[in-house]
Amino acid sequence: MDSIEFGPARMQRLAWAAANAVQFGFTLAWTAGLITIALLLWVFTGGRRRLPLRMASWCWAPGLMWGAGARFEVEGADGVDWSRRYVLVANHQSVIDICALFRAVPVPLHFLLKHEMTRVPFVGWYARAMGMVFIPRDNRRAASASLRRSAELVRDGATLCIFPEGTRSRDRSVGEFKPGAFQTALAAGVDVLPVALEGTGAVLPPTGFFRVRPGTIRVRIGTPIAVADRDRQALAHEARAQVLALLQRRS
Repeated sequence: MDSIEFGPARMQRLAWAAANAVQFGFTLAWTAGLITIALLLWVFTGGRRRLPLRMASWCWAPGLMWGAGARFEVEGADGVDWSRRYVLVANHQSVIDICALFRAVPVPLHFLLKHEMTRVPFVGWYARAMGMVFIPRDNRRAASASLRRSAELVRDGATLCIFPEGTRSRDRSVGEFKPGAFQTALAAGVDVLPVALEGTGAVLPPTGFFRVRPGTIRVRIGTPIAVADRDRQALAHEARAQVLALLQRRS
């Protein structure tokens, strides 16, 4: 029988696999535990969402980023008037993008999510209870209805985040921003706020199964874009240009 060689490279891969298995277990337990508490709070407070939403920012997101060994930096938040409502638009590299945004934005945050998220245990339950909007990608009529609901949510006082690329970037480049995503801001009559996410795709890549690597995640918040005198295409172009400029900025 041939002997199995354990060189440095193989040992390193095994060590990372073991570490990622522990991180995956922690992620599942942390998410299930905190969402259970958040949903109980939601029930016992008569359906009030503010505290359960803030738990995502104060507890869930920081805990998961700590478990991933991620350092966190945020730029530009102090220059935004958070008493106003916005539709945030961000580039999308990783599932950990949502954690980074929850942690960076100092007000309760809602998301426009793909419909498949409804089938994810705990996360889907929490998102439904918190009034997140789900959009089907294969049904244009249902997608239009979801965008109308998202505009109603913003008009009712919510700050909403959308990933206008529509899916995660596999190579960390910024794809085209779909103009339909900006219909929510136009319908609600609120500014678009571009946000650039850097480093999330390196910490938790979109390829492979939970291949976490420690690194720095930076969230750069841009300048609000007024929707007056702009159409969807103009908003998409201007927001993407601002995200690209934010990503090129040196720390």
